Amino acid sequence: MNPHVNTISNRLSLRLPQRDSLEILARVCEIIPLKKDADTAQALETIKSEFPTVEDFERDFPSLCFALATGVGKTRLMGAFISYLYLNHGIRHFFVLSPNLTIYNKLITDFTPNTPKYVFKGIGEFAQNPPLIVTGDNYEGGAGIRRGDLLPGFE
Repeated sequence: MNPHVNTISNRLSLRLPQRDSLEILARVCEIIPLKKDADTAQALETIKSEFPTVEDFERDFPSLCFALATGVGKTRLMGAFISYLYLNHGIRHFFVLSPNLTIYNKLITDFTPNTPKYVFKGIGEFAQNPPLIVTGDNYEGGAGIRRGDLLPGFE
């Protein structure tokens, strides 16, 4: 088991379906290369060999969908995925697309430190230097450009 999966699962108090999804993401990251211009067809075949329910990526890059019931904590899982990809693979830029304004506002709140449902609560690497959230409201002002990194530790 990947030590980051265990740490993140414990720190974020992930429920079993969330933890299972994080373990799947970690396994996928072990068996396919996380690099630009990787062979998407080969990645799909490799993933299918371990996860036969995966049929297609639907895009020109590896993309996976995790089906979780309502109320299980998809936003918390998103925070766990981001934490894992940052801590284990050094990935520091993420794009989150929201289907509507209500979800958009909820996501901004949940990714803002010191809010009740903050998705990174317990992740020590983000405690002193939380990620910078660039939104449609602050993008035009250059958010993320003036501060060299969106996530800490890669100065």
